[in-house]
Amino acid sequence: MPDTRSGLTRRRERQGWLMVLPLIAVLALVALWPLARSIWFSFTDAALDNIAEARFIGIENYWGEYGVLQDPQWWHAVANTLRFTVISVALETLLGLGLALLLDTPSRLRTWLRAAVLVPWAIPTIVSAKMWGWMLHDQFGILNAWMVQLGILAKPLAWAADPALAMATVIVVDVWKTTPFMALLILAALQMLPKEIYEAARVDGVKPIAAFRHITLPLILPAILVAVVFRMLDAMRIFDLIYVLTSNSKDTQSMSTYVRQQLVEFQLVGPGSAASTLLFLLIALLAVLWLGFNRRRLAESA
Repeated sequence: MPDTRSGLTRRRERQGWLMVLPLIAVLALVALWPLARSIWFSFTDAALDNIAEARFIGIENYWGEYGVLQDPQWWHAVANTLRFTVISVALETLLGLGLALLLDTPSRLRTWLRAAVLVPWAIPTIVSAKMWGWMLHDQFGILNAWMVQLGILAKPLAWAADPALAMATVIVVDVWKTTPFMALLILAALQMLPKEIYEAARVDGVKPIAAFRHITLPLILPAILVAVVFRMLDAMRIFDLIYVLTSNSKDTQSMSTYVRQQLVEFQLVGPGSAASTLLFLLIALLAVLWLGFNRRRLAESA
């Protein structure tokens, strides 16, 4: 197929590539090279004490007798990660949308409210996890003490240690921390909407709920989908919150904490690299599928 682009367009494209080549080189050094090494180690019998003498063993770390895909604990970690991702991202999207609509409403306190909402997101994850761990402690946690005093609980609960409550606790803490991020992205989309549309809808007698369904939501849907993609990819690799809040509990073990267990505790570089490679492939697959679904949906709506 002949190239119908003008000389100016081709020249601008070449200039663009020259400008991003240094960034691509840096990314290759800090991301692609470690990823390639990890994939290579996943096909070897490498351990921390014999990395230099690692031998190629094929797919044994994946599908062998002791391979990752034969380990029930791995599949339990996959199920935990998917459950955490689906529930937390859904709650954060809904709450973020409601919070963004509230912050977009004209008010004298709007600036202060926006600053206050960002506080949970600004706190480092390790700090917030440790903070919530102390507040939810069954012996000296302040939240347990308040709920017992108010009659909500008959006795303090070990929220982060009880197998029936640990995952729900992790999800609640993550929703508390990350909802402001979703609200910020959706709020930016809301402030880009033209006000003339709402003035015309008001003149035509359109009710606020109908205006939200037929005007606001369709217009901010692309921004919501982008926010969901970013949050989904981040939730799939959750590590610090779960590890700090529930340590090595199998009830909340994610794929990332499984990788850490293989690499650090068991010192098995081969199986740990295989698990990290599977995590990378799963995240990449979900990202491609989600982006394809969003592109098709937006094309149909357009």
